[in-house]
Amino acid sequence: VDATMSARLKQMAKSEGKSINQFILDTIKQHTGMQKKKKFTLIHDDLDHLFGKWTDAEFEDIQGSIDSQRQIDPELWG
Repeated sequence: VDATMSARLKQMAKSEGKSINQFILDTIKQHTGMQKKKKFTLIHDDLDHLFGKWTDAEFEDIQGSIDSQRQIDPELWG
């Protein structure tokens, strides 16, 4: 592998968050028909409108509810 090819492979692997070895193996598998299809590839965006919408007070209220439900009841587990 020449220097130009090496640099390109490193760049492509980095952009996919993979090691060079993993990137090369995945590429070979893909081009030889040996790559397994992912079972869960559907991307949902129906709740996107909720992200970043809670105020600090709403977050504290929700987190308080969650924390209270995580309390161990000494009568049941003591």
